[in-house]
Amino acid sequence: MASALSYVSKFKSFAILFFTPLLLLPLIILMPAKFVRCAYVIILMAIYWCTEVIPLAVTSLMPALLFPLLKILDSKQVCVQYMKDTNMLFLGGLIVAVAVEHWNLHKRIALRTLLWVGAKPAQLMLGFMGVTAFLSMWISNTATTAMMVPIVEAVLQQMEATSTATEAGLGALELADKGKASELPGSQVIFEGPAMGQRENCDRKSMCKAMTLCVCYAASIGGTATLTGTGPNVVLLGQMHELFPDSKDTVNFASWFGFAFPNMVIMLLLAWLWLQCIYMGFNFKKSWGCGLERKNNEKAAYEVLQEEYRKLGPFSFAEVNVLLCFFLLVSLWFSRDPGFMPGWLSVAWAEGETQYASDATVAIFVAMLLFVVPSQKPKFNFCSQTEEERKIPFYPPALLNWKVTQEKVPWGIVLLLGGGFALAKGCEVSGLSEWMGKQMEPLHAVPPAAITLILSLLVAVFTECTSNVATTTLFLPIFASMSRSIGLNPLYVMLPCTLSASFAFMLPVATPPNAIVFAYGHLKVSDMGCFQHW
Repeated sequence: MASALSYVSKFKSFAILFFTPLLLLPLIILMPAKFVRCAYVIILMAIYWCTEVIPLAVTSLMPALLFPLLKILDSKQVCVQYMKDTNMLFLGGLIVAVAVEHWNLHKRIALRTLLWVGAKPAQLMLGFMGVTAFLSMWISNTATTAMMVPIVEAVLQQMEATSTATEAGLGALELADKGKASELPGSQVIFEGPAMGQRENCDRKSMCKAMTLCVCYAASIGGTATLTGTGPNVVLLGQMHELFPDSKDTVNFASWFGFAFPNMVIMLLLAWLWLQCIYMGFNFKKSWGCGLERKNNEKAAYEVLQEEYRKLGPFSFAEVNVLLCFFLLVSLWFSRDPGFMPGWLSVAWAEGETQYASDATVAIFVAMLLFVVPSQKPKFNFCSQTEEERKIPFYPPALLNWKVTQEKVPWGIVLLLGGGFALAKGCEVSGLSEWMGKQMEPLHAVPPAAITLILSLLVAVFTECTSNVATTTLFLPIFASMSRSIGLNPLYVMLPCTLSASFAFMLPVATPPNAIVFAYGHLKVSDMGCFQHW
């Protein structure tokens, strides 16, 4: 039996890759309608996306090949979907995020905030979550988690060393090696010490679990607050423009932030309370730091944060310029068309129903500025310069160069978005959307709240197994067709389902932040599962 299973596992990818198209072929032979051919492509891509037998980005290119071959759309109509306005918005946001990461501005913001919050256990966990969520709003949740977890690990190691020294009755504290935080995942806190009871050991393990889990969960929750914070949000924007072109600018950066930011704050607080309840309890003495050991732990944690902040040195000229560009980006996004008052768009870039500038225009403008704004102060002392200084170009290097951008921007997501928009266009042109809508007309009798709840749960479960971008790409066009057929506002279903796609908390492989945290060795799969069930 074991031998048979090993053979199945060995040939699984080969079988899925080559036999799936053949097994689905009777579908288009027996029913040669255009919408059936479109359904064939969607089912094939869904299977490839879920199993990842080829990279997600490569699967996303299949419409560019199959839609023309199956006479669903001509090549020009398909290819134009891969670089739409929404793709440019996401690309611009990614480039700004690369600049923030490149100059370590995100780490400075994180450490400064944590020093301000304090080092009591409950406050520290809330501080880690708040900082992680804020950074995840603007840069990728993977980069945020990868930056935050070593800081958490260093704090935990220092607190453990302090606790061990205190219990041993040592006069001088033996500080843990702070360099361990930068080692490969797997360097975890070792629970050992003289006369350490089982209860204290269990409490410290629980605190390690809570502190590491809070980072990956806050990264996933924080990304939902902004339109460019995570892929599913951008997919929703693109699908709205594609499927409902008359919706105009209903979903833009300002309107999304107004809807999603309060929701993100509520979710973050609930997650903090739940982690407190499960792992640390609501014991005031333990959570808020009373007693000698707690004070020593707080001091040790605070010293680690201070030391990490000192390593960054003074605020550099490049960091100031990146921060100014970031503030410019956010202010232009919010003031473009705020809704409650005329924005700068109405000054010269709107004529009747035509709006010449969008959120993508702002993102690309600021992204281009990063390749122009200098990273060092220009030197104007031409007379007193040495021979070597005269050989150096007057204008210093820019904040970003193309090599750094090319390495750090996840280009596969841009293709993934484009593949989703191509699928949506194919569904519309082939009549598949209309056909699916007719099949769902019996849902008239089901209360809208029940429909939304069931579909949100479906998306939340599905996103545990596959990419959240792929999940929203597959489901949102179907949900849009269903909403139209039963006379329901599409956003009533699409908005909560989009948010649900980002809440992949249950499995280590569900999202990169979960995998990063799991690699440090404090957690079991069951530790993540209890949060998702809640």
